[in-house]
Amino acid sequence: MSAADEILDIVDDQDRVVGQSPRGEAYAEGLRHRCVFILARDAEGRIFVHRRTPTKLVFPSLYDMFVGGVVGAGESYDDAALREAEEELGVSGLPRPEFRFKFLYEDGAGHGWWSAVYEVRCELPVAPQVEEIDWHGFLSEAEVERRLTEWEWTPDGLAAYRRLREFRAEGRGRADG
Repeated sequence: MSAADEILDIVDDQDRVVGQSPRGEAYAEGLRHRCVFILARDAEGRIFVHRRTPTKLVFPSLYDMFVGGVVGAGESYDDAALREAEEELGVSGLPRPEFRFKFLYEDGAGHGWWSAVYEVRCELPVAPQVEEIDWHGFLSEAEVERRLTEWEWTPDGLAAYRRLREFRAEGRGRADG
């Protein structure tokens, strides 16, 4: 089964399931669905950053400071976060990612998705999926901040990162993951 054929729950503006659709159709028609964003840090607290492959359905060849992806039909956000983190980092036995918050991402062009943001510490050696990730590295938070204006980032990941910084500034989350 291709990524475009994966079945997703379609949700309303309150994140209630209202139907199901193949992923490719959901993207093409701008149907609201669910995604997870996981900020992964190594043992030194550095952030896993990567550039997406040019074959990705959404935001090809852009940089991202989150691993993650869509939540499958009937799947919980928590289960999707663990599955996506392990798949994209190429590890197994990762601790369960810690939920931080959820928000509705909208791109201004009629596309949007509910986005659950998580953090996890990955002390295992990573082997990212070559189908998903062209380049990767663990960068300090200061380095990520410097690169925000230099690299082209996924707009939803950038929105989630900014919200995560606000979340931390309000004292609701740990900065070290």
